Amino acid sequence: MKYVIVGCGRVGSTLAKLLVAEGHAVTIVDESPSAFKRLGAHFPGNVEVGTGIDSDVLKRAGAQGADGFVAVTDGDNRNVMAALIAQRIFGIKKIVARIYDPPRGSLYRELGIETVCPTTIGASIIRDKLMHMPYESRPSFDFGHLASLTVAVPESQAGQTVGAVQQDGRILVTAIRRSKNVMVAQRDDVLQAGDEINAIVAPQALADFAARFASATFPITLTA
Repeated sequence: MKYVIVGCGRVGSTLAKLLVAEGHAVTIVDESPSAFKRLGAHFPGNVEVGTGIDSDVLKRAGAQGADGFVAVTDGDNRNVMAALIAQRIFGIKKIVARIYDPPRGSLYRELGIETVCPTTIGASIIRDKLMHMPYESRPSFDFGHLASLTVAVPESQAGQTVGAVQQDGRILVTAIRRSKNVMVAQRDDVLQAGDEINAIVAPQALADFAARFASATFPITLTA
């Protein structure tokens, strides 16, 4: 496929490299010759110096017979004007223009120009993350004094119950990962070799905890 891209900024240059890597023929247009440095020294496509709203420039870039056209300069008006020239003069069917002003999007789509609005996309992504966070994060506990540790259960500790590992006010085993399953630890749960346990450990019990699991197959890790 043959594509013409107007605007060799970060988006345009990245898109050009992606398309040529997929085997497409690409010509990228920009007013500034220095912009083409973003393409790297071995870019296999073509470049054309000039403005995307000049039909002669687009003709030299191969707009006649192009399968697709993309306008991603920094200006909404330039992108839409370039898209209209590509549509009306060169008859290109697949056209995408970047715009920053959301209300313009529906108007341009009525003209047959597909638009991408980073403003709307970015706001939607941020909103989704805000609305769908699985929990509210609060610094409720001081892990500067208590350590949250994860360790593998060695053969020497297999058969021990959680209660045997725990020490009142010093060590609290909170969870067990066995294979792909994670469960809340109960005092009468029997540990198996290879289980991973998470424990809250007071500073004065760190030495005891480390000694118990000294033969673990991989080291104790601080998880919080």
